[in-house]
Amino acid sequence: MTATPTRDTSTSIRLTVNGVERTFSGDPDSSLLDFIREGCGDVSPKDGCSPQAACGACAVELDGKVVLSCVIPMKKAEGGAVITPAGLDPKVGRALTDAFAECGGAQCSYCIPGIAVRAANLIQSNPDPTDDEIRVSLNQHLCRCTGYQKIVDSIRVAAESLRSGRPVEKRARGAGVGERLAKHNIRPAILGARLFVADMTVDNMLHGAVRLSDHPRARVLKIDTAEAEALPGVRRVFLAADIPGKRHVGLILADWPVLVAEGETTRYVGDVIACVAAETRAVAREAAQLIHVEYEVLEPVTDIFEAIRPDAPPIHEGGNVLSVSRAKKGDTDAAFAACARVVEQTYTTQFIEHAYLEPEACIACPTDRGVKIYSQSQGVYEDRRQLASLLSLEEKDVDVVLVPNGGGFGGKEDMCVQGHAALMARLLGQPVKVVISRDESILMHPKRHPLHMVYKVGCSAQGELLAVKARIHGDTGAYASVGMKVLERAAGHATGAYHVPNVDVESTAVTTNNIPCGAMRGFGANQANFAIESIIDELCEAGGFDRWQFRYDNALTEGRSTATGQVLASGVGVRATLEAVKEQFQSAKHAGIACGLKNTGIGNGMPDAGTARILVKSADHVELHHGWTEMGQGVDTMTVQTFCQETHLPPEIVSVHVDTAYDAPCGMTTASRATSLVGNAIIDACAKLNADLAKDRLANLAGREYYGEWVCDWTNKPGNGDGKPIKTHYSYSYATQVVILDDAGKVERVIAAHDAGRVMNPTLFEGQIEGSVHMGLGYALTEELAMEGGRPKSTRLRKCGVMRAKDMPEIDVIGVEVPDEFGPYGAKGVGEIGLVPTAPAVANALYTFDGRRRRSLPMKD
Repeated sequence: MTATPTRDTSTSIRLTVNGVERTFSGDPDSSLLDFIREGCGDVSPKDGCSPQAACGACAVELDGKVVLSCVIPMKKAEGGAVITPAGLDPKVGRALTDAFAECGGAQCSYCIPGIAVRAANLIQSNPDPTDDEIRVSLNQHLCRCTGYQKIVDSIRVAAESLRSGRPVEKRARGAGVGERLAKHNIRPAILGARLFVADMTVDNMLHGAVRLSDHPRARVLKIDTAEAEALPGVRRVFLAADIPGKRHVGLILADWPVLVAEGETTRYVGDVIACVAAETRAVAREAAQLIHVEYEVLEPVTDIFEAIRPDAPPIHEGGNVLSVSRAKKGDTDAAFAACARVVEQTYTTQFIEHAYLEPEACIACPTDRGVKIYSQSQGVYEDRRQLASLLSLEEKDVDVVLVPNGGGFGGKEDMCVQGHAALMARLLGQPVKVVISRDESILMHPKRHPLHMVYKVGCSAQGELLAVKARIHGDTGAYASVGMKVLERAAGHATGAYHVPNVDVESTAVTTNNIPCGAMRGFGANQANFAIESIIDELCEAGGFDRWQFRYDNALTEGRSTATGQVLASGVGVRATLEAVKEQFQSAKHAGIACGLKNTGIGNGMPDAGTARILVKSADHVELHHGWTEMGQGVDTMTVQTFCQETHLPPEIVSVHVDTAYDAPCGMTTASRATSLVGNAIIDACAKLNADLAKDRLANLAGREYYGEWVCDWTNKPGNGDGKPIKTHYSYSYATQVVILDDAGKVERVIAAHDAGRVMNPTLFEGQIEGSVHMGLGYALTEELAMEGGRPKSTRLRKCGVMRAKDMPEIDVIGVEVPDEFGPYGAKGVGEIGLVPTAPAVANALYTFDGRRRRSLPMKD
């Protein structure tokens, strides 16, 4: 690669930022965003994609107009007046902050400061905007969390407050379970004051960058670092030989090299060959491109069916089949012979980019015995384990502090740059910060698995489901990540929300030279659900069955079993969700319907455990410590509401912390399990605190600590009950969605009925479902990370197809509460189930409009 030459830095430009006169000296083509963040120290505008101008997180006002500062060169800001989120008029900023907090318009909040600037500008010119006008104004902004409805609500409410002069009304009457308590610690985030990792600095900090592979499959013959090392400002270049411990990391299998060594073969375009520490980020990134790599280029293996041929080149030792998962019960051959109707079809899904607004970043600081890491990970205890192995340290000498992240959706489960930052900081004895670009993020982190699913489904003449046979193959890319578990989950959810007495499912994870695939919201369930719900509609047509009634008659209930053979004992809400949408579905002209279920908890023989610590600091300060990642979904708020419900103490005295130094271990923030596990752990800890509060005042308990835990260690793998009753998961969530089209065949409305067991916080529940439906509609219609020859065709965020506010239909969320026997207060997971039914509901609706079956995602035509 050729490095960008250093530009002339002699230009002097004057402007004002938030009313303060500033002088810029440097490259006139450098971005206004960089000057604001680095030159002025104002990190309220966020960098989500620079210089792509796709996400809107960097929006500021320039001379009264909202601009995307990542593509505004400094020469165009000459003499200008800039207003950042931090510089908004205090009255307007307060109204927006209150409205976004109370209406639930901010989840991870990475996109919100830029949206706040846009909203302030809109309200100034149009004090009473309609919802449609608000949506159109947001066209340059992406939000991956909310589905936009609560953003629109927040802007409308803020405008009403400013017009009337009345403050935004608080929605919560209390702080316990079931209240609309505003998200914990969300207010500072709305105007950009709460720091993300990329916003942070520490004393004496260096900056790091990575050098990626130029090819998806190539033998690395030579790595020449001389030119990079000679660049002024470079502190050191690091290669694989510099790693003091085990070079390979991984959540399940340690197969992913932090740095690829000379003589080894790269496995995908996101493999890191070297990393650089330098005095500035710009120098580090320039130096990384000055590292010259000599390759023997090899033909990549990119097709799953080619990869499993006996003569295919093995990507890893042992071959290209990562795992085979099975779900089997009854006798499918005999059952199909008895079926009156049988349908067999093939369904395919696509690679999907997570598109969280915050790219990956990490700060690592050396300590006397090890390192301290500021991480945006979805599992700080997993980071600690892998980093200790990488650096040849004891886990106790690796302290990982969670910085609430700007969206995850599963894509921040695998380590990205934590290992590189930690390595450089440890060996240099100096803090190092690594922030990658959007292009690098798309190349490096795992995606949603594309699946190829061959389904055969049969029923009786009366419409009773009798048999399902499925053969599923998934492209898990270059490294294991959690691919075997995603395909295992696809097998376990292959029959959807229905009881089928005879099941034969085989689900294979295949290794290729494509970008790795790992966890993403739905985790294999939504792929399988697209197939089963689509083929059920085809079966209904073949047999002349009513689509709603067929689903209701075959739905899982207490005493019926899932694909794995798990007999459900209680809390099964499929029929309740169907009943909630029946009238609206049956009265619509063009409508599709689909049910869904999604496990809560990892299960399948792996333990689910949550721990919590309550530290009483004083009469007016209590710390809650847990290990889960706050990434917009509200786990910290669930922790606070559970604490307040149990102790009747006010939320104002509570702070929430995630830091491995406090030893509140848990697994990855995944599988829709954080609410149930942290809730039960907090309840356990509160019982001990309440015992002391019955005898003494809180002030007199200062310095005391209360530990709580909840463990589920009694699940088993599919097909392996060892003589015990099969229980692959401790809990499930259930849903039914209806998609209604207008007379032009466009999605007009989505009705989403979801069984949450107990709605812990209605505002957060609605926001999770609305955001999930937004992601599900994109999955169905617009989103795809197109791959060719082991490379993405584009690394532009705009090309990923994430839907904008003006594209979104009306979403009606219906909360259904069928309590779960293990969840706190009966609660079930809601983070993933929200998009499980969406794609097949869209497909089934489109068929009612034009009579054409769509069996591949995305359905762009």
